[in-house]
Amino acid sequence: MTSPSAVPLILASSSRTRARLLEEAGLNVTCDPAAIDEAATKARCRAEGRDAAACAASLADAKAACVAERHEGALVIGADQLLVAGEDWFDKPEDRVAARRQLQRLRGQPHELVTAIAVWRGNRPLWRHIERPRLLMRDFSDDFLDAYLAASGDGILASVGAYQLEHFGAQLFERIDGDYFAILGLPLLPLLGFLRAAGAVRR
Repeated sequence: MTSPSAVPLILASSSRTRARLLEEAGLNVTCDPAAIDEAATKARCRAEGRDAAACAASLADAKAACVAERHEGALVIGADQLLVAGEDWFDKPEDRVAARRQLQRLRGQPHELVTAIAVWRGNRPLWRHIERPRLLMRDFSDDFLDAYLAASGDGILASVGAYQLEHFGAQLFERIDGDYFAILGLPLLPLLGFLRAAGAVRR
């Protein structure tokens, strides 16, 4: 069932996973990716001593604000996610070699997926939210890692963690604590709560 919305809903992202979560929740949403310099924003946040949550929130705001300029009256959803392990922040791996190196670094260790979301209309932010799921990777073997990379293909390059928890990537983990949807990149239940409270979708 698709729920008609009182206003157009725009997702400021090219992420098929985020779009699928919204579509499978019954929302009509249009994808319009934001063109922002994420690397420059992260570097600036680091230089200013801001933490990962503040940086993810800045990126979510920037994406939503950028796209809201070209969709008058629409509710524009921006989201971003940073993987934090110790003092390190991780980006999406550039290739499978980088993915392998990243998974070796995370193996047997805890990390956080700091996930921020913002909703804008025009030049005004209406709502913001941050989730911080914690995940513990198991101490998997190199043989398992090679099999995982071979089976998963290039799809893992779209994930900041080089894993897809909803698929084969579940076997990488010993424990997860936090919002499953946030781990996939979008804190869906808080977002739906905001949209209902705002009268944007059926209550």
